[in-house]
Amino acid sequence: MLQKLRAGNHAQPFRGPFTITRIQPSDILEEDTGDSAFGPLSNIDHAVMKKGLTIKMHEHVNDEILSYVWKGTSYHKDSAGFEAPIAPGKLMLMNAGYSFWHEEKVKKDYVEMLQIFIRPCEADLEPSIQFHNKPTDNRDWYLMVGPTESDAPLHVRQNAYIFDANPKAGDELSIPQYKGLKPFLYILNGKIRMEGIEINSQEAITDLTDALPTLIAEEDSTLILFIVDMNAPATMTGTISGLGKNS
Repeated sequence: MLQKLRAGNHAQPFRGPFTITRIQPSDILEEDTGDSAFGPLSNIDHAVMKKGLTIKMHEHVNDEILSYVWKGTSYHKDSAGFEAPIAPGKLMLMNAGYSFWHEEKVKKDYVEMLQIFIRPCEADLEPSIQFHNKPTDNRDWYLMVGPTESDAPLHVRQNAYIFDANPKAGDELSIPQYKGLKPFLYILNGKIRMEGIEINSQEAITDLTDALPTLIAEEDSTLILFIVDMNAPATMTGTISGLGKNS
């Protein structure tokens, strides 16, 4: 059975020059689990950062964090000595492990991006950072992230996969499947339809019993698809990924 997460459910823990709309994936479930997570997918922070903003150097522990910039350029600096502009098509994955520090700046225009938090399989792993350049106009699914042993370009210490797609209005896409794993499809922008159900920007859809049906893009859209092991072991000690519901 299809289950939809509506945009009106989301909290905004920060507003102003730095505004976060926090998607708690468990809100899509029929029962309140008392937790924010859909399997190891803990939170999706849909952030808008205005010109001139600096988020000063701060620490993450036991978070796996994918930075997906949709608009603008964020300037990244971290404790591993990396400095890099992060813009559409430039993915960054921070495997925080036992400690990782980073800073972000917006030097011009504004930035709209997702910071996606996944709980690693265990605490206090070795910290690392990964980058990958991808196309920004892929109309079909592009595998961005996968488990360490997968052929994905970026790796998380968890049984989880992340794809994106940028279908044009009228495109039809089938949903990738992995045996035993469950989908969570987030609409970053645009509008799609599945079996008569309309899903708009900042909404999501899943099916925990059957495969998701083919989607039809009602508008040009940007979609993020998570496929995760709902029963995967995961640490609850993450700085953000370990937060409880509505934190």
